[in-house]
Amino acid sequence: MDYFTTRKKYYPYVSPFSPCPPMTVKTYVTAPNLYLVYQPPNLPQFSPHEALYAGTLWKYFYDPYYGPCEKREES
Repeated sequence: MDYFTTRKKYYPYVSPFSPCPPMTVKTYVTAPNLYLVYQPPNLPQFSPHEALYAGTLWKYFYDPYYGPCEKREES
């Protein structure tokens, strides 16, 4: 089942002559603001203290980085 995620993956070319073991899948993270055409009014906001920690005032734009091997905690 496909679901929305900001983590994307692609499959690079693997040369048959490469001396190293190939990385068959690579991942990258896209910013959440790429998927919002305009900022709607009344978006949920962090408290001022939480906003300083998160780096943004609006909860929609908060995007913590998780490495590909880390398990993401669901809230």
